[in-house]
Amino acid sequence: MNDQAKKEILLDQIFSPRGVAVVGASSSQFFTFATMVLLSLKEAGFPNIYPVNPKYTEVHGLPCYPNLQSIPGEVDHVVVSIPAESALTLLDECAVKGVKSVHFFTAGFSESGYMEGAALEKAMLDKAKAGGFRIIGPNCIGLIVPKSRLGISLGTPMDAGPIAFLSQSGGHAQNLPSYTALRGLRFSKIVSYGNALDVDECELLKYFSQDPETEIIAAYIEGVKDGRRFFEALDEAASKKPVIIYKGGRTEAGKRAAHGHTASLTSSVAVFEGLIKQKKTIKVDDIEELIDVLVALRFVNPLPEGTGVGLIGAGGGPSVAASDEMEMAGLNVPRLSQAVQEQLKQSLPLAGSIFVNPIDTPNLTSPEAISETMRVLSKVPDIHMLFYHLGFHPISGWGHSRFSQPSFIESLIKTLKEVRQITSKPVVLALRPPMDLAGTKEFLAVQEALVEAEFPVFHSLRRGAQAMARAIAWNCVFR
Repeated sequence: MNDQAKKEILLDQIFSPRGVAVVGASSSQFFTFATMVLLSLKEAGFPNIYPVNPKYTEVHGLPCYPNLQSIPGEVDHVVVSIPAESALTLLDECAVKGVKSVHFFTAGFSESGYMEGAALEKAMLDKAKAGGFRIIGPNCIGLIVPKSRLGISLGTPMDAGPIAFLSQSGGHAQNLPSYTALRGLRFSKIVSYGNALDVDECELLKYFSQDPETEIIAAYIEGVKDGRRFFEALDEAASKKPVIIYKGGRTEAGKRAAHGHTASLTSSVAVFEGLIKQKKTIKVDDIEELIDVLVALRFVNPLPEGTGVGLIGAGGGPSVAASDEMEMAGLNVPRLSQAVQEQLKQSLPLAGSIFVNPIDTPNLTSPEAISETMRVLSKVPDIHMLFYHLGFHPISGWGHSRFSQPSFIESLIKTLKEVRQITSKPVVLALRPPMDLAGTKEFLAVQEALVEAEFPVFHSLRRGAQAMARAIAWNCVFR
């Protein structure tokens, strides 16, 4: 078997470990990373968890072992949270135990800027190659694999989904599943790879491009070590699946921070963005936009083949704002013909209303009015999607419990589903989060119901418009 084939098999095995050792776990009241991993594995129901620390015989209700060799069961994956100077000795133990992957949360390597740290990384990689196992990191939070019940943080949603996320940032990798849970997003695998000593973005892109459990690939990347390898890996991944990239380190200050963070030597922003554009990839500017584009790709089905928007919502000011945000993002709000306007006027109130597109009438908070308006707009050839906004005007304000009542939300969802099915035009929703507790409770109830019905929900008109514009541009140019 050649080295490449061996590498691919090992990488696949990384995501389905049977036994995990947490080196550095303790019974201390101080909440360390090792303790968090241990407790999250217990919470997720991972079957075989082995704390390792010679100071203890029991940690958080689990038998604790002095070293890897004393563990009676098989250990496939090792999570390391001990000082960097102990790394090489531990890797010798890993080779003897026959582990498949070693995740180093431990920092103090090449990202420190000292030659000793870089030399230590080289020695670590040599031991990994000789011992037949892989290294994730160092200086990262490692793996989240819901299907395998492998987690690193308490409260992480453990129901699997179709999105893979690779990240040089541990914080982004740790936070993303929680940030996105209420938006309906779930993940197949999340990998924080830090300094990318061994497993890097190129290998992960290629792996996820072939992973049957992954339909969408998202990435946070600060820098790459081999531009040509990255070019080829991105080409392979983007030719098969949508790929979204958030590039960190785009300013001089950001580049300095990235180098100190993960030892990344960030490339020219212009060169990187040019590469992304060539390779059918969606570029985003921050983590919030990455989440919004994921929502668009996941729940706007089918993606529109044009940019025409039918805008629906209560309130003149919000309707004007919605129109501006759509067109500034690159979408189009076509003016309705007189015949279409007259058709709308037959069932909607005339006083205080706008019929030109956007559509704004005082009763556009009722499912009946929403249904009639969407049915009429869906037949306009220049309109490719229907965009309903709620919570941007006192008439549709949160906190009065009327929008979370079953009589409203059930009727609304029934209406939206019928329109989506009959017209084959996607329905997109912008729900403005309120600033008060009572309103927040109602907002969350409405959002939960809409997300459960698999509708895309955005938290501002601007963010919804930008995400749709990026998704549509990708769909029209590259699909």
